[in-house]
Amino acid sequence: MSRTALRICPLCEATCGLTLTIDGSRVTGARGDREDVFSKGFICPKGASFGAVDGDPDRLRAPLVRRDGVLREATWEEAFDAVAAGIRPVVERYGPHAVGMVLGNPNVHTVAGALYPPVLLAALGTRSLFTASTLDQMPKHVSSGLLYGDANAIPVPDLDRTDHLILIGANPLESNGSLCTAPDFPGKLKALKARGGTLTVVDPRRTRTAALADRHVAIRPGTDALLLAAMTHVLFEEGLTDLAHLAPHVQGVEELREAVKDFTPEAVSAACDVDAAVIRTLARDLAAAPTAAVYGRIGTCTVPHGTLASWLVDVLTVLTGNLDRPGGALFPQAATDRTPRPAGPGRGFALGRWHSRVSEHPEAKGELPISALAEEIDTATEQGEPIRALISVAANPVLSAPDGDRLDKALASLDFMVSVDPYLNETSRHADVVLPPPPPAQSPHHDFAFNTLAVRNQVRYTRPAVPLEPGRMAETEILARLTLAATGMHGTDPAAVDEMVIGQTLAKAVKEPHSPVHGRDPRELAGQLTGETGPERRLDMMLRLGPYGDGFGVRPDGLSLEKLLAHPHGIDLGPLRPRLPQPLKTVSGKVELLPRPIADDLPRLRAALRERPAAGLVLVGRRHLRSNNSWMHNVPALTGGSNRCTLHIHPEDAERLGVTHGASVRVKGAGGEVTAPAEVTDAVRPGVVSLPHGWGHDRPGTRLAHAATVPGVNVNQLLDGSMLDPLSGNAVLNGVPVELTATP
Repeated sequence: MSRTALRICPLCEATCGLTLTIDGSRVTGARGDREDVFSKGFICPKGASFGAVDGDPDRLRAPLVRRDGVLREATWEEAFDAVAAGIRPVVERYGPHAVGMVLGNPNVHTVAGALYPPVLLAALGTRSLFTASTLDQMPKHVSSGLLYGDANAIPVPDLDRTDHLILIGANPLESNGSLCTAPDFPGKLKALKARGGTLTVVDPRRTRTAALADRHVAIRPGTDALLLAAMTHVLFEEGLTDLAHLAPHVQGVEELREAVKDFTPEAVSAACDVDAAVIRTLARDLAAAPTAAVYGRIGTCTVPHGTLASWLVDVLTVLTGNLDRPGGALFPQAATDRTPRPAGPGRGFALGRWHSRVSEHPEAKGELPISALAEEIDTATEQGEPIRALISVAANPVLSAPDGDRLDKALASLDFMVSVDPYLNETSRHADVVLPPPPPAQSPHHDFAFNTLAVRNQVRYTRPAVPLEPGRMAETEILARLTLAATGMHGTDPAAVDEMVIGQTLAKAVKEPHSPVHGRDPRELAGQLTGETGPERRLDMMLRLGPYGDGFGVRPDGLSLEKLLAHPHGIDLGPLRPRLPQPLKTVSGKVELLPRPIADDLPRLRAALRERPAAGLVLVGRRHLRSNNSWMHNVPALTGGSNRCTLHIHPEDAERLGVTHGASVRVKGAGGEVTAPAEVTDAVRPGVVSLPHGWGHDRPGTRLAHAATVPGVNVNQLLDGSMLDPLSGNAVLNGVPVELTATP
């Protein structure tokens, strides 16, 4: 007999509410939850395929342990015994930094991924942390850290109220949005236009988003920072700056004016391949709009000046008075945020507190560039031990990071590797132990990360829609046991991890004067927590201590887990509201408009004014609505239609090179070469070719049956990993030179 259950979709950043149809323990259908307070029934092809993702027959059902060189099914006890036996000797002999940790994109889509890796990392004490952030959004974290003193203080565009929106390097009609959590992003853009607003898209491709725009600027890839700097110059030159309410909270305006004086529209026009008149119009229209927002995403981050471009997005917002006001860009306030502290100076944000061992890349936000992972494993230096053991959680860097061939070989050389992954994929196939989490329907869901980036404040939580299958282990328990096994506490009750975090958090909260529980007994507070599991008790604690919480009885109408469970479709907490100066944690207590690391990097951007592109082609990525990096290509329903690994090439370039539609083309970059079918289209500008990210499922030893039938090619193999944004360590994935050869 079938039934229905609610579930928040974990398959992209839009976090839409779903209504699942379940027969027995199998999800047979998914539709949008019309009563969901945030998504209001919106659903995309990924959410509609939830059942197929959940029931993928290639998902591992039991742990794998390598014996005599072969991965074989084992019991959970055997698996964690092997983890303890593999990790602890490395720590004891070589120190904690010899253990690396890699966190992939899906971590931010799960309760377990949000709650436990920070505990594991702190307990290990390793500085060898690598995440998908340095393939994606790290420049935005760094620019926010430098501007606002908090790397996680990222203002998002107020899509529902803005009059004027500039999207640069973003394609939300395909991505559903990123660092801007917005169900039905396409509908919000259409609503903007319907109310008389203006949409401008800056992108070298005529994407579906660009096709919707009032103005599409087909910029040359990698020159976003130059365009934005020129727009900033125009605001100063023409007297168009107006900080309005922001004036008391901003410092460095005059210094910024001097810093951008060389970036005139005429000076940047040739490099960007955008007319100077168009650049001036962009700046004037932005300044003239009643309200406006500038939104830059992966196209502005994965380029040589990624941090500068991310910084300039916010600079334009500040200079036009659109930061922290309705219709502009505002700071969300999530229900599980820390209790807001009083406004005032903070510790600020520091870069380069330590460096990678081989190439001496500076850390950013506690992370090293994932592009450096291979060399940190396979290269000996006098600067400490190489990484000898690796913990990988929901990560597939062999496909997602540059120079996967080198990383593939490096992983095979490790003393020990453990992977938490539902699949035996291109990376986890190297592990000595694979710990598979259950399908998403068997897990709870709350969006800890994405609610801090949401375009409307709200809170939702769904318990598992399907009971845990016999023989499975909850992902939260897997990561708790992994933490214990890796840190010398193997065999301890995994509930001890949650109780330790609860105890430490409450002990700190009662000492904070601004906390609602200041001066109270932490043991008494812990006794009030509700929830069926340790993770639920932690969620209850975070809600009650948070900005909308009941403060453990201080605010009776406030949030708690019990109240949230009584609202299965979520609780709406209202539109985004102005919050400055409270979010600022800079040393000055103000928005620091020209931080020293930014000023020190500007000469590199000035040098780009004199550079002229070579006559060859440059490569950019491509987003598909039915894809999310490398982890959905094993679902047949999500690999049809436009979601194919083809090379987009403009007709002029195709004719010049003798490339015909559908023919194979050899693409060569600094890191290697791949061969892909050509798709001749004027959707990409001349001089630019495009390959999608996340393909290349053709390596032996994996168990991804459908993905192997349509493997595609690994675009990141064209990169050698040497090109990074120096401030953030983010990989340069777009605007890289390639050579094309038509194959016979």
